[in-house]
Amino acid sequence: MTITDLIPWKKGGKQITVKRDYDDPFVAFRREMNRLFDEFFSAPFDLAPFGGFGERLSLFSPDVDVTESDKAIKVSAELPGMDEDDIEVTLSHNVLTISGEKKAEKEDKGKNYYRMERTYGSFRRDIPLPCEVEADKVEARFKKGVLTITLPKTPEAQRAAKRITVKTA
Repeated sequence: MTITDLIPWKKGGKQITVKRDYDDPFVAFRREMNRLFDEFFSAPFDLAPFGGFGERLSLFSPDVDVTESDKAIKVSAELPGMDEDDIEVTLSHNVLTISGEKKAEKEDKGKNYYRMERTYGSFRRDIPLPCEVEADKVEARFKKGVLTITLPKTPEAQRAAKRITVKTA
């Protein structure tokens, strides 16, 4: 017997197919379920694989809309359930930063029960501005959970914007 007789793909001139575990969808499904159970039982109250309570608060990021006109840039951020004292707005090197901390306590008392929930979460959004703005004329208003910041452009930035007409062929 020679060594070439022991090589499976040379034996008898036939090719032998090799079956791998990752080719089978049931094996992949079983592996994923095992991973989920392992993560759940390593930290049972985290609930991270299921979009749980703790992860939802730590990933709080407010929705922000940025619009630009010829004279100003307007930024609107949705901050429901927050007070103006919990919000900080800064402008540095053409980057607008909105940060804050959300705190809430909810107490529910009944005849046979008492429930107290506390939620905390901080956020920070950095918004790069496309042009120079007049920092001393920036206005921020907070009304009904919506923060609106108006950033007037410098005269140089207003002159630099040039409209180009689009022609049809």
